[in-house]
Amino acid sequence: MPLPLTLHPDRLLPADPNTRAIAQVLYREVAGLPIVSPHGHTDPQWFASNEPFGNATELLLAPDHYLFRMLYSQGIRLEDLGIGSHKADPRAAWRILAENFHLFRGTPSRMWLDWVFAEAFGIDVRLDGETADFYFDTISDALQSDEFRPRALFDRYGIELLATTESPLDTLEHHRTMRESKWAGRVITAYRPDPVVDPEFEGFSDNLKQFSELTGEDCFVWQGYLAAHRKRRSFFAEMGATSTDHGHPSAATADLSQIEAAALFDRIKGGDASGADAELFRAQMLTEMAGMSLDDGLVMQIHPGSFRNHNRHLFEAFGRDKGADIPTRTDYVHALRPLLGKYGNEAGLSIIVFTLDESTYARELAPLAGHYPCLKLGPAWWFHDSPEGMRRFRLMTTETAGFQNTVGFNDDTRAFLSIPARHDVARRIDCGFLAQLVAEHRMEDWEAAETARDLAYNLVKKAYRL
Repeated sequence: MPLPLTLHPDRLLPADPNTRAIAQVLYREVAGLPIVSPHGHTDPQWFASNEPFGNATELLLAPDHYLFRMLYSQGIRLEDLGIGSHKADPRAAWRILAENFHLFRGTPSRMWLDWVFAEAFGIDVRLDGETADFYFDTISDALQSDEFRPRALFDRYGIELLATTESPLDTLEHHRTMRESKWAGRVITAYRPDPVVDPEFEGFSDNLKQFSELTGEDCFVWQGYLAAHRKRRSFFAEMGATSTDHGHPSAATADLSQIEAAALFDRIKGGDASGADAELFRAQMLTEMAGMSLDDGLVMQIHPGSFRNHNRHLFEAFGRDKGADIPTRTDYVHALRPLLGKYGNEAGLSIIVFTLDESTYARELAPLAGHYPCLKLGPAWWFHDSPEGMRRFRLMTTETAGFQNTVGFNDDTRAFLSIPARHDVARRIDCGFLAQLVAEHRMEDWEAAETARDLAYNLVKKAYRL
């Protein structure tokens, strides 16, 4: 007989009864607030076309690298899951997930998916090999109804705003389609220049050629290259963008003279730069982008510290973003100093810094954000987008940076229905953290209520200029 699936109403709230009672009150105040998702990787075509998702695998498994990286770690082939350009029977792929769902015990993925199963689809039995076909049919059938089209789900879960992330080479045609439609949902883009900023990005030289064709600038000349960025940033802003996003291997910044920068650009533009030159160019471009943000008002996000595509075989067979990105040690104090030396005291500039290296929270990031007017701390991210990761973030940053130098929560997801699930987790964890402060008489209950609302809604709108 299938095991029941139930979501406990007090999940993730503190175990101590007195503290839990405080958290319950706080959570009730923020549970129904609109969702603002300022950084993510959902496909804008979903909302432009508003076509139904095909089946359970297409909606939940195929876009979620958290799921297939765990399955891959247990020897399951990505080909059998239909990942990338590889074709597989979606029902068979779903059965593989179901038969191996025990792998996700104790993980955030399990929590997010159980929420989706119970809240979105009303399923009341647990996913396993025995219920795999029932799940696949229940979810896939529901997806064919109008209530489960992308725009309907967007409205159903109270999403006020969702930001996708696009390359400067993207035409933003799907965003244009949405703007020209009568749909009231707000889906904006964000400027992610990595393909034309990182000399080690595949096809870098060809990307510069395309950048030239798209902008009418000579992107093989330093000043033309910078002008092209300014043009595309302006176009992205016209299409709703309020932020840029930079996924560099490190947080290194540089402040070269324009003569030095032009000479460096001449060395790297052919696509065969040395590792040292590539790192220096990325560092210089972070500072250049900060200067452009000061001019055009786009908020700057820096997402460093991931060794991208660590599994070369997987990268060659399936491409980017297939679960093989691994966190690395990251320096911020020395790395950010050139940029901060030039722009750090500019209150009109907004830079949000993320980390995958939790050891830097208390030692580097909280003190930096607690001092420089331009800096804010991004939330626990990626591998640390989890209950314990969120708690560690608050514990290690609050005493030095406070709450107002953080930016709320962003889900950074490719899996659409995990958005409301993840925001619910974040709100529960933050209410539990605040309840502890109230229980210890370190904060008044009314202060906790105000702060809970800030963390769930107000800070993200302020930080991302929404």
